Amino acid sequence: MNTIGFNIVNNGDRALTIVFKKEIGHALSVAIINICKLVKERFPGQVEDIIPSYQSMTICFTVQAALDNQFQLELNRFINYSINALSDNRIAVVTDASQLIEIPVCYDKVFAPDLSELADYCHLTESAVVSRHSNKEYLVHMLGFLPGFLYLGGLDNALNCPRKTSPSSRIYAGSVGIGGNQTGIYPVQSPGGWHIIGRTPIRLFDPEWQSPVIASPLDRVKFVAISEQEFKQIEQRDNLRALPRKGHGNP
Repeated sequence: MNTIGFNIVNNGDRALTIVFKKEIGHALSVAIINICKLVKERFPGQVEDIIPSYQSMTICFTVQAALDNQFQLELNRFINYSINALSDNRIAVVTDASQLIEIPVCYDKVFAPDLSELADYCHLTESAVVSRHSNKEYLVHMLGFLPGFLYLGGLDNALNCPRKTSPSSRIYAGSVGIGGNQTGIYPVQSPGGWHIIGRTPIRLFDPEWQSPVIASPLDRVKFVAISEQEFKQIEQRDNLRALPRKGHGNP
C-alpha cells in the first residue's frame, strides 16, 4: 500500500478527526476501516464511537478519556503507528468480512421519475442506463446523510450526472438515485437532490433489527432489475431485507 498522508485535528472537546490526503477509492476505504478496527480494539473502554467516511474518520471518546492527557498522547501515537504500519505493509489488511449483497430494483417509470432526464443528459437510451447501472458491482464506501444511506462507488462513468439544481421535496424510501459519480439508495422518505432511476421494495434500515442496516463499509452491492409485478410480490412478503448472495471474501 502506498504511503497515506494525513492530518489529525480536534473535533470539539471529545473527538478528533483524521483527514487523509489520499484519493477517494477502494484502497483508502480499506485503510480507513482497518484503522477503525485497530483503534476500537486498542481502546475499548475509552473510545465510544468511530465514524468512517470517504477521506476521513472521526474518533469519539468518553468524558474521562477526554480529560486524560496520557490517553490523548497514546491515541495520537497509536494512530500514527497504525497508519504508517498499514502503509508499509507491517500490518495485515483485513477485508475478508465483506459480503456481496443483491438488491432488487424496479426501473419502470412509475418508480423512476428522473430516468428519462438522466438518459437524455448522458446521451443514452433509458434501457442502456438500466443495463449499465445494474451490470456493475458497487463498493460501500460509507454510510451517512440518513440512517442506512449507502454511498456506493463504482458507477459507470457514462452515467455521471450532476445533482439536481432544485432538490425534490419528497423521495420515497427505497429510491435508487445517481448524483455526480455516485449511486445510492434512500432508506427512508426524505428530500434529496439525486436523480431517481428506480426503487427497491426491500427495507434497508430498521432500528429494531439486530443490525439496523443491510450493509457495512467494504461490502459490495449488486442491483438486480425486476418488473413492477415482481416489485409488488416482494413488497408483500414479511421480513423484507436484502441478503448476501455469494458469501464472504474479496471480489
